[in-house]
Amino acid sequence: MKALYHGFYLVPLVLFLNSCGSYKQTAYFQDVNRLVVTKEKVTNYKAPTIQPEDMLSINISSLNPESSAVFNFASNPMASVTDNMGGYLVSQKDEIQLPVIGSFKTQGLTTAELKEQITVKLIPYLKEPVVIVKLINFKISVMGDVAHPGLFKVQSERLTIPEALSLAGDLNMTALRQILIIRENDGERQYVTVDMTKKSLFNSPYYYLRNNDVVYVEAGKSKDPAIGQTYQKIGLALAVLSVAAIFLTR
Repeated sequence: MKALYHGFYLVPLVLFLNSCGSYKQTAYFQDVNRLVVTKEKVTNYKAPTIQPEDMLSINISSLNPESSAVFNFASNPMASVTDNMGGYLVSQKDEIQLPVIGSFKTQGLTTAELKEQITVKLIPYLKEPVVIVKLINFKISVMGDVAHPGLFKVQSERLTIPEALSLAGDLNMTALRQILIIRENDGERQYVTVDMTKKSLFNSPYYYLRNNDVVYVEAGKSKDPAIGQTYQKIGLALAVLSVAAIFLTR
């Protein structure tokens, strides 16, 4: 009877050890050698290109502030109707309209490249023009099995997958470590899965997120309601059997 008694307590122990094994599978970047310092060059970052519906902040200054003012959004009555966010909205034809110097095609350009083009156009009008171009509506969505899913606005064009997950409070313990990235680029929608358990993530072309990317985190089986109820029933049954074993061994 004592063997039966000890057997009842061995089952929960086995279940606990199994849960520890599954916990190990939730660790990030498992194939990174943590015993030494390793280095690798960053070769997968490319500045994002401007897309339709992007909102651009364009600030122009020069040695003559009064002359520069007419080129800026806040002082230009025509620009004020472009968008109420205080920026220039890129049209579906990949164009923006600036006062005096006219329209610019933005397709395939980064903000740095657009800055250079605007600077060249300003030389006949301003002495030593300085142009600052920023994307001001950069946002990503994080959905699924994370602590705080939501839409996140970012003050930068450079955002990584780990940073996005950190904004959402990180993955829950029940989440799968293979996450889905959904991206629209040049009229095409792309779906790609990245593995958070592998360091190859850092070299993925999707490691750096783009404006309007969606990060979807799928819940693992342990979050399935039916499976959860099964575990509850097993736990209850084990508890009853354990109590019965105590009385039987007295």
